[in-house]
Amino acid sequence: MRRAEGPHLGSPPQAGERKEAFGVYVHWPFCLSKCPYCDFNSHVRHTAIDEDRFARAFAREIETTAARVPGRDVSSIFLGGGTPSLMQPRTVGAILDAIGKHWRIADGAEVTLEANPTSVEATRFAGYRAAGVNRVSLGVQALDDVSLKELGRLHTAREALDAVKIARRAFPRYSFDLIYARPGQTPEMWADELKLAIAQAAEHLSLYQLTIEAGTPFFALHAAGKLKTPDEATARALYDVTQEVCAAHGLAAYEISNHAREGAQCRHNLVYWRANEYAGIGPGAHGRLDIGGLRHATATEKRPETWLMRVEAGGHGVVTDDLLNSEERADEFLLMGLRLAEGIDPKRYEALSGRPLDPHRIAVLREEGAIVVDESGRLRVTQAGFPVLDAVVADLAA
Repeated sequence: MRRAEGPHLGSPPQAGERKEAFGVYVHWPFCLSKCPYCDFNSHVRHTAIDEDRFARAFAREIETTAARVPGRDVSSIFLGGGTPSLMQPRTVGAILDAIGKHWRIADGAEVTLEANPTSVEATRFAGYRAAGVNRVSLGVQALDDVSLKELGRLHTAREALDAVKIARRAFPRYSFDLIYARPGQTPEMWADELKLAIAQAAEHLSLYQLTIEAGTPFFALHAAGKLKTPDEATARALYDVTQEVCAAHGLAAYEISNHAREGAQCRHNLVYWRANEYAGIGPGAHGRLDIGGLRHATATEKRPETWLMRVEAGGHGVVTDDLLNSEERADEFLLMGLRLAEGIDPKRYEALSGRPLDPHRIAVLREEGAIVVDESGRLRVTQAGFPVLDAVVADLAA
């Protein structure tokens, strides 16, 4: 994967190769600290991580997974976490080489690595670029120091902006995340922060409304009344500001929380939202694999050291491998696809589920202004419908 002249990148398609988008997600589970709002599978270790051992385990699980789904043409790779930028570039290179050894990497494949501003350093970014990474996604989260401290982040706003500059120099494509609807945040404050962010963003922003997830420190603080988030009306106003400011600056929403200039969408995330096939590699990774005409929903062991031992003993860390029936596949397609501004093709839903969407329910939701059906027949959620997306999906799936 690291060298264009290498033996695996650009090799001829294998027999039975599939032409649909196929992604590989690799989960690096370690962080410097655990953010109080985060419910992802991330772990803090106060001793050195044996990266070589983990790299060998990643390669082994990739090999085992590729044996189940051979002949795939990888269109995107996403190194997520956790904090993948804590890995040495040689570890990233070893993982990418393993993917390229067992599947064909498509020409122009998108290879994204998530990074924290606290772990950003110019020589490491250059090493990631040399390893084959061509897109970085930075976890900036806020552009003021008070909010960053409240969110448990270890970087300052200045450090975050410096990281964006490094990313701009090192990679052809980059993005960064911000969290809004934070305690005490007003629409005016958010509009100013968002304009500052857009001035630094070349092509893509991920903008997430703060949610209080069960099992996190924020959940306990919120339940005790010690953490106050914006009320429903303010949260809706913050959402509306997000859409208006981004659209005015050429970063339209292509998904409910993601904004990009035309052609700059994150291709890996589109694999998920379009219900395509992807492999999940590493502790706590999820996958969707098509084997023998059936869709498998896979998940691996979450605990890093337990996952490691499972892979070393048996070649993989998969602990869940469920077959999705037609109704489950169709519901997942609906749930994911309606997050996208492009919407869904109802005929694909019918092909998956064996039944069409209820025309009466469609008519009611159209009348309410929650959805539209365009001239090509695609069904899309409107800007008015996105804030109540869960209800729209539940109504259509009923």
